[in-house]
Amino acid sequence: MPVIARYRGYRLFFFSNEGNPLEPVHVHVRNGARVAKFWIEPQISLAEAYEMSPSELKEIENIIQENESKIKEAWHDHFVSHGGG
Repeated sequence: MPVIARYRGYRLFFFSNEGNPLEPVHVHVRNGARVAKFWIEPQISLAEAYEMSPSELKEIENIIQENESKIKEAWHDHFVSHGGG
């Protein structure tokens, strides 16, 4: 489970097995029992969330926007360059 970034107790990551066939680029976010999944492509959007407030989700979306290129690079490095998944 590659961790891409950490911010204020949030961990942004993806699972090594993201489906067969591989799902589009996305990132999971966890802070304790609070979890969310955001699509990165074709555009940043919320896929699902549990136990997170709208303001918390907006903050996370901003974090993701600031780290979009880092997320895409990590995804590509793991799933495309190294054949992960």
